[in-house]
Amino acid sequence: MSDETRPHRTAVVIPAAGRGVRLGPGAPKALRMLSGTPILVHAVRAMAASRAVSLVVVVAPPDGAPEVKRLLDEHSLPERTDYLVVPGGESRQESVRLGLEALPEGIDTVLVHDAARPLVPVDTVDSVVAAVREGAVAVVPALPLADTVKEVAPSPGGGPERVVATPERARLRAVQTPQGFAHATLARAHREVAGAVTDDAGMVEALGLDVVVVPGHEEAFKVTRPLDLVLAEAVLARRRAHDGF
Repeated sequence: MSDETRPHRTAVVIPAAGRGVRLGPGAPKALRMLSGTPILVHAVRAMAASRAVSLVVVVAPPDGAPEVKRLLDEHSLPERTDYLVVPGGESRQESVRLGLEALPEGIDTVLVHDAARPLVPVDTVDSVVAAVREGAVAVVPALPLADTVKEVAPSPGGGPERVVATPERARLRAVQTPQGFAHATLARAHREVAGAVTDDAGMVEALGLDVVVVPGHEEAFKVTRPLDLVLAEAVLARRRAHDGF
């Protein structure tokens, strides 16, 4: 079968090995409950809602893969989407790499999605996949900033920080996930880029390759603090009331 005729396959890697200390003590952030269902399950369902996605790889805490596998087995997921659970590493970067290594042959596009973003609309997922399939090697969904941003100098003594610059807000974006990549490009980035990075797109940037932006969505926010959980509950309540979600 030629490259032109074989099916184009997309997989998602969800690193879910973090502890989520900003949500307070207790279960890892991805396993906290949101409307009676773990945040991680919401995130997997959000990715599996896209008909483009054929496989979801969840990267669990190093000693928590059996628990996460049981959790996913207990909750309904779209039948057309396969999933597997693999143990993660000590850092997010290592966990994504381990997720990539678990992918089978034939995956063309890889999405990397934060487990703590449980409410991403399917249209956002589809937009990222479409941009990769149209030729971009790296794609991020992002939103314009509503607030003015200041760059500050750290204050060693813990006092007021000094403003050193005010970036032009029109050129700034708040980046979300899922981020999408040509599989070969992301695998290369994880082989060749050393040092800590804040996201996988930054690794591709470090290779000197272009990263492009597609519109994000306000409901694709990250659940990091207790107030985010309140907002996420409100979004789900609105969806149930208006969309039959």
